[in-house]
Amino acid sequence: MRTVLIIDDNPGVGEALSLLLSLRDIRPLYAASQAEGLALLAREPGIGLVIQDMNFSADTTSGEEGVALFRAIRELCPDLPVILLTAWTRLEAAVELVKAGAADYLAKPWDDAKLSATVENLLELAESSRQARAGHLQRRARRTALAARYELGGIVHESEAMLRSLELACQVARAEVPVLITGPNGSGKERIAAIVHANSAVKNGPFVAVNCGALPGELIEAELFGSESGAYTGATRAREGRFEAADGGTLFLDEIGTLPLAGQVKLLRVLETGRYERLGSSRARQTRVRVLSATNSDLKAMVRAGTFREDLYYRLNVIEIALPALAERPEDVLPLAEHFLAATSGNKARLGEAAREALLAYRWPGNVRELKNVIARAALLAGEGQLVTPELLALPAEHSHAASARNLDEPSRETVQAALARADGVVSRAAQALGLSRQALYRRMERYGLAGQVQGGG
Repeated sequence: MRTVLIIDDNPGVGEALSLLLSLRDIRPLYAASQAEGLALLAREPGIGLVIQDMNFSADTTSGEEGVALFRAIRELCPDLPVILLTAWTRLEAAVELVKAGAADYLAKPWDDAKLSATVENLLELAESSRQARAGHLQRRARRTALAARYELGGIVHESEAMLRSLELACQVARAEVPVLITGPNGSGKERIAAIVHANSAVKNGPFVAVNCGALPGELIEAELFGSESGAYTGATRAREGRFEAADGGTLFLDEIGTLPLAGQVKLLRVLETGRYERLGSSRARQTRVRVLSATNSDLKAMVRAGTFREDLYYRLNVIEIALPALAERPEDVLPLAEHFLAATSGNKARLGEAAREALLAYRWPGNVRELKNVIARAALLAGEGQLVTPELLALPAEHSHAASARNLDEPSRETVQAALARADGVVSRAAQALGLSRQALYRRMERYGLAGQVQGGG
């Protein structure tokens, strides 16, 4: 049950607040002194919020006792939201505590509606934050376990979506079945293929990558299967193909959807029999290769259009690892940016707060590859020890969330404030008016610095 601790030397205040909270199905705990309150806090693990007075001794208005109590609460529970109650007119100390991390302050006598709305909001926000922290700790434990058991090549990630993709990649690595890696350009498909290889039964063999989309159509077969002298114009000597080069290891075929139909037939035969012929030769050769493929195309649509063989599609797609676009895993943006910046500048440049906001507001149509290039350019332009600014990032405005016309999914700070004011500080009503979930609105409140300011007028 939701629980709030009230610490106030006036029993009348404790009784009034306890009644107000009980009417909202919130369990009140009351302490008449700082020591009693801290003792309750230490032995009651379910407390979600503290409402504390600022003065406890008679004729005292300095607020020093409240400051000391707040700091003691912070020592015990660093993340617990605290509302300050004050009956005196000089609010400087309370304001300073809000800057130091207090959730809010309210003057006595308080407005019941405003206090109730503030308590409800903070309890919901605290629960949302608790769940987020629990999820973060769980992901960190899974990442640690994965890194201890598998070779991950130093890949940087924070998001649940990327963690699931990595877990699947490691799970299927030792299975001798073809794997299809899907995702937009620049999302890291080759990195995932390298991780599959590094944890496979053929990890000691070669890892050979071929970008099928970068080869002329007439040369793809020769590139994959090799060619004999005179097999085509300019073929003055015999050459081995990528299947020969990858024998005993892994062959990664990127942009597999660009493979012409004739090449698809030969590839299907290799996957089924392990046999192939060089271009211009009738002698069958044998190979043992783990084939991984990748595409940013809709292969099912290509099958329906007749440009990709259905039997090859199902042969390649025994296991599919789907990589999300970078815009779909924003938790990875800043860790990746920090990683690329350290690698490029040797920790001589740092991301400024405005640059961080710009990175998070950008849509990343080029995904991780684009982010890496943006950071490399900014690191070169930034002076030693200087902050990277949005100007140095030079992100195209047309792909920025902030530059686009804002809709209900991305309200401005002023829009959020106005919605909270109209809803008398009730987050659920404001979220409904904005077309957002409560969690989505909480995220924006935290981003805009409004989390501790939502009472009646927001």
